[in-house]
Amino acid sequence: MHLDADIAGRARRQPALEQGPSEAADILTQPGLVAHSRHARLSHALAARPSRVIRISEPPQRAAVQETFARVSCMSASTTQNQRIAVIGLGSMGFGMATSLKRAGHAVTGCDVSADAVARFVKDGGTGASTPAEAAKGADIVVSVVVNAAQTETILFGKDGAAETLPKDSVFLSSATMDPDVARRLAKQLEATGRHYLDAPISGGAQRAAQGELTILASGSPAAFAKARPALDAMAAKLYELGDAAGQGAAFKMINQLLAGVHIAAASEAMAFAAKQGLDIRKVYEVITASAGNSWMFENRMPHVLDGDYTPRSAVEIFVKDLGIIQDMARSARFPVPVSAAALQMFLMTSAAGMGRDDDASVARMYAQVTGVKLPGDK
Repeated sequence: MHLDADIAGRARRQPALEQGPSEAADILTQPGLVAHSRHARLSHALAARPSRVIRISEPPQRAAVQETFARVSCMSASTTQNQRIAVIGLGSMGFGMATSLKRAGHAVTGCDVSADAVARFVKDGGTGASTPAEAAKGADIVVSVVVNAAQTETILFGKDGAAETLPKDSVFLSSATMDPDVARRLAKQLEATGRHYLDAPISGGAQRAAQGELTILASGSPAAFAKARPALDAMAAKLYELGDAAGQGAAFKMINQLLAGVHIAAASEAMAFAAKQGLDIRKVYEVITASAGNSWMFENRMPHVLDGDYTPRSAVEIFVKDLGIIQDMARSARFPVPVSAAALQMFLMTSAAGMGRDDDASVARMYAQVTGVKLPGDK
């Protein structure tokens, strides 16, 4: 996603997490977390890029100095040697990530169920593979950019899976949003074979993926981080190191998705309700984005409603999946999540109405359909 103008002509903010509230803070409250924020991008990604590093478990000033020198030194070493990297999943996010890795000077092999996606990557100067096993053969790093845990497990341990050929001591970087318990299970299974697993959900959108400016919420062993560092440097504008075991990254991403889904559902409800009141919804957008009721999701998604454009930037089904995972996690923990449960029902209703593959702002259309409200683009 890119910086563009809202209805009032102002620049819309772009947060660190695409599906979340405004820019994530560099300083988190949990001890032992590290946040990296790149201040400048050099024209060639092979050069070490400056990072801001804060280790919260130590006094901030001393930690910042110590960790910055350590990280820059590590980055300089890691980026001077090109890596063999496989990217499995060449959708809008995966293709951009593969492009960023290639631009950084790495030897990148792309793999996807779509032969057309692989052919496009080859045309752009990459190497193609027909199976995860073929892509992972000889790779230092495998970056998995698929939708969910089931797909991740299939490309790892299914027929012609990456685990068959991935060299010992290489690292598998998983970017899918999934239940933290599943991330821990997959990590344990892979690490038992002598490979490393980095739990690394992503956010930022297709454009940031192509620019190498994603936010990555990662957790894993120090060895997994060290092995994955060249890929992380090429793909991320901001890297959060959230723990030394898989599952923490996934848990952080689920909290983000809980908020994102609730905010989209609430924004859609508010906009449809405004239309029901006979209000000028463009003026509603202008007023709310300058008021306390605003959210990043309202500001980002409601222009889709105003334009009657539901081309999927992020589909309804994504939140059917993610809010469903949250319900499963909460039930296991015996923790009530009634607000996100209500939001899930809104996304389910929207999907059931035939809009599952449309933009997630289609929740507003669902409200409009059941209440007889007219929104822009309605026939």
